[in-house]
Amino acid sequence: MDQLPVLLGIGGVVLLASVVAVRVSIRLGLPSLLLYLGMGVALGESGIGIQFDNPALTQSLGLAALVMILTEGGLTTRWPAVKPALGPGILLSTVAVVVSIAVTGAALHWLLGLDWRLALLWGSVLASTDAAAVFSVLRSVGVRPKLVGALELESGINDAPAYIAVVVLASGATVDWTLPLLVVYELAAGLAIGLLFGWLGAMALRRAALPATGLYPLATVAVCILAYSSGQLAHASGLLATYVAGLVLGNSKLPHRSDTLSFAEGLGWLAQIGLFVLLGLFASPSRLLETLVPGLVAGAVVLLLARPLSVVISLLPFRLPWREQTFLSWAGLRGAVPIVLAMIPLSQGVPGAERLVDAVFVLVIVLTLLQGATLGPFARWLGLAKTSETHEIEVDSAPLDELGAELLQVRIQKGSKLHGVYISELGLPAGATVSLVVRRGAGFTPQKTSRLQEDDQLLVVTTARVRDATERRIRAVDRAGRLARWRGELGR
Repeated sequence: MDQLPVLLGIGGVVLLASVVAVRVSIRLGLPSLLLYLGMGVALGESGIGIQFDNPALTQSLGLAALVMILTEGGLTTRWPAVKPALGPGILLSTVAVVVSIAVTGAALHWLLGLDWRLALLWGSVLASTDAAAVFSVLRSVGVRPKLVGALELESGINDAPAYIAVVVLASGATVDWTLPLLVVYELAAGLAIGLLFGWLGAMALRRAALPATGLYPLATVAVCILAYSSGQLAHASGLLATYVAGLVLGNSKLPHRSDTLSFAEGLGWLAQIGLFVLLGLFASPSRLLETLVPGLVAGAVVLLLARPLSVVISLLPFRLPWREQTFLSWAGLRGAVPIVLAMIPLSQGVPGAERLVDAVFVLVIVLTLLQGATLGPFARWLGLAKTSETHEIEVDSAPLDELGAELLQVRIQKGSKLHGVYISELGLPAGATVSLVVRRGAGFTPQKTSRLQEDDQLLVVTTARVRDATERRIRAVDRAGRLARWRGELGR
């Protein structure tokens, strides 16, 4: 108990420093994981001197943090944004993983002299892109939505097949013709469990009358965690079930959706901070120097050979322009996930696993510096980045149970086509009306001749019957303006 105030104080300092590091990382265009890893190293054996070398505990805590990160990723991913990229995203997260494992394993078997199982284990660990790194960097680059959607789907889904491959190779299980069937079952069952929990959770949350607003975010996250545990207990992919459950819940008409997404985002940041600091604490700088060359070799193989080949082969059916394929190849960011996956063979005592963990640390640091810092300029050089990014309109809802109605809160983002539209031109369905407009902190009741402006906040009261149609109409005008129907924009 005497050490509790000290430990809580250190935790508070690290958390505050990590929050400040987010702003620094955004300015530098880098994932904040590097700064968090640095904090962990500073607290470890080469800094303050905290000794931590438990790979099994690191693996367990890392997977728990990964569940939280995938939950946040699923909840904050907009289905309309990723739907056009569904095919490329699925192939990048499955076929590309297989190609990357095979190419990386063969190259490292030849270049580093690793036996085939260990070489393929290296390939499996390095095949997964990192959801936290992709979400934190890619959403600020301003790339075309289809590419962002493909990369977000890939980073949310490809942890599952990579994890299965690592577990199989680390356990020493016999690799035969039944392995593909096992992988297909785990992925299919994980998908089904995620869809089931997401659908049931959304239905239950819409019908529940919880006594406090703050309970809705907790219940939503709990559903995603239950999806993971159910998937694992069913010998399916719990990671895939988590992401899919979050994706379904995040795109459902949940009460207090905005509060839920804000809570999930904060929880995701907390998981990232804790995970990266923990991994930095586990790292041994003295050993990292010994694996500098193998790490750089593996990084060069992944970046210049395995990733481009896996992208080209997996996306053959879609015939994407070479500029888009080049960007997708460069945007395969690695982060904490490969390090967490590398802990699995280390905790099971696989020979050569310690060298793998240290090499992955080196590789993650180098690739993050190289890719994270150049991703934005590279996208602009390829002509794929927008000059100015328009954010999607925010629509939140709260149920008015006794009235059989709902209250929609709408924030008009910069660049929205709602700017300059008269209230009379909104064309909301019968049963819906704009009851309040808040502009620069002052509220007023709008008239038919009132014009909307950027940064306005609207309160729209609608009956439950036309609630969905009301939101579709608002989103349609947001994208296409007052002539939305004439231009074929019906909302979604």
